[in-house]
Amino acid sequence: MYDGPMRIERIVLRVVRMSLITPFASSSHAAQDLNHVVVRLDGEGATGWGECSTMNDPYYLDETVETAWHVMKDFLAPAVLGKRWTTIDEFLALYPPVKGNTFARAGLEMAAWDLLGCANGASVASMLGGTRAEVESGVSLGMEEEPSRLYDAIAGHLREGYRRVKIKIGKGHDVGVVAGVRARFPDLALMVDANSAYTLDDADHLRRLDPFSLLMIEQPLAWDDIVDHATLQRSIATPVCLDESVRSDADARHAIALRSCRVLNLKVARLGGLREAKRVHDRCRAAGIALWVGGMHDYGIGRAANIALASLPGVTLPGDISGSDKYFVEDIIDPPILADRGVLRVSDAPGLGVSPVESRVGARTVREEILS
Repeated sequence: MYDGPMRIERIVLRVVRMSLITPFASSSHAAQDLNHVVVRLDGEGATGWGECSTMNDPYYLDETVETAWHVMKDFLAPAVLGKRWTTIDEFLALYPPVKGNTFARAGLEMAAWDLLGCANGASVASMLGGTRAEVESGVSLGMEEEPSRLYDAIAGHLREGYRRVKIKIGKGHDVGVVAGVRARFPDLALMVDANSAYTLDDADHLRRLDPFSLLMIEQPLAWDDIVDHATLQRSIATPVCLDESVRSDADARHAIALRSCRVLNLKVARLGGLREAKRVHDRCRAAGIALWVGGMHDYGIGRAANIALASLPGVTLPGDISGSDKYFVEDIIDPPILADRGVLRVSDAPGLGVSPVESRVGARTVREEILS
């Protein structure tokens, strides 16, 4: 166990390409091939891994693989290389005053959490204050043109024991789809995600979803809005869940003050890292806002960070984490993260508790930069 200040001696950035088993589509974007930036930090005889789970395009938020790569390589990584730090707060204080770019900041910070935990023999879950040994998982399903394919997918996931299903909706693909699913699965814990497909003018239409006893409707209005969501929440019975429009603890404070939602989706990348996600968790828990952990089709590294975050006491709803076998033929970590009857184990091993396989990472690397 290392008990002195950390010093990062080497940083390796890689764009790692993976293909999804099933292409994914929402109202705002579609994906089959992913390009995430995998981060490796070496220092004080330990190694830490992080994942920047960016999209290929700026259709979810405004970052892309290219922008995240640029910010990490040219601003964040040089700022922390060779510097001494003992806590995550001290590590983040080394960052230059980069505005936004939460995905880029989160990827490097995740590796710092892993490095610090591995050096000190502590799990990231315990460092965050996690209280659970296991977390419940749901699945997120993209839009399907054929209802039978959606029903078959839901039935398959329920047989596997997953505890909640999220389906994507959009204009012309909403009330009828939900009605069909509810008729087929009357007791299903069901939620919908609109990815900002609607405006406040659609409030009457969205009210038609109220009879279907949904857990929530996620981000129905503009990606950067908090005010209109408050108006919508007052006019519909279905709980509103915010995602894209909360990218910091300050945003969460504003949303709570305006009563813009009754549920919040915690995403490590969207919030700029695990430290900020923990702050949002603490604020929402105190305010009685229900929480769950979302994902970005993360590889095994990011998936492990999501599980650590989901072990916090305020996360009471099944998340989007799922087993990696739902997304990839072969993950870059070994063993892969798998769900058992819809439950994922929280690692008590040092750091994130996962081991990337260098040969798999290398075989899927399409760009690399080494700073030392």
